[in-house]
Amino acid sequence: MLLPPELPDGAHHVPGWLSLEQQRWIIGQFAAWADGPVPIRAARVRGHEMSVKTVCLGWHWRPYQYTREAVDVNGRRVLDFPDWLGELGRQALVEATDDPRAGDAYTPDTALVNYYDEQARMGMHQDKDERSDAPVVSLSIGDTCTFRFGNTEHRNRPYSDVELASGDLFVFGGPSRFAFHGVQRTHAGTAPTGCGLEHGRVNITMRVTGLS
Repeated sequence: MLLPPELPDGAHHVPGWLSLEQQRWIIGQFAAWADGPVPIRAARVRGHEMSVKTVCLGWHWRPYQYTREAVDVNGRRVLDFPDWLGELGRQALVEATDDPRAGDAYTPDTALVNYYDEQARMGMHQDKDERSDAPVVSLSIGDTCTFRFGNTEHRNRPYSDVELASGDLFVFGGPSRFAFHGVQRTHAGTAPTGCGLEHGRVNITMRVTGLS
């Protein structure tokens, strides 16, 4: 049996954290978000359309900037960041770090909700458009992906490849908050029955923008 990869300080992987019932419920919310005032879309980075499709909550993200309105889509304001998701984020930090106080001061105000089909990838990048260094909380539902988590200096080794399955929690903060990371592959047909998704993968990343 292969041992899970060793992760750097500040990074935590909790397999199967969300129950199937929770996953189904969240996918129901995702369907409403994607059909909301700002539809799900593929952002453009340096003139190229991403293979991942994104809907945002709280703040609208486009490459290197957050705004309240989706100025690159239809100009409408994005949906509010839901209270229940913030509470889930605080619970996630406690679970991931085994520190009962880890979530006390965590107040995420945005979420990037990404949909990956089997062709979608995400290159190695840093989450550094925020003005806060609070942890990023990531939830996965649907098909398993190969997630590459690296170092804070560059896109090259050392890095670890982690299989993120439906219901998995991944947190990175502290010395790993600005680590390069990306999705190498989405494995079609691996979503468990009852998770709410028949095809593809939904990933929710909660962040604290530090904006007002």
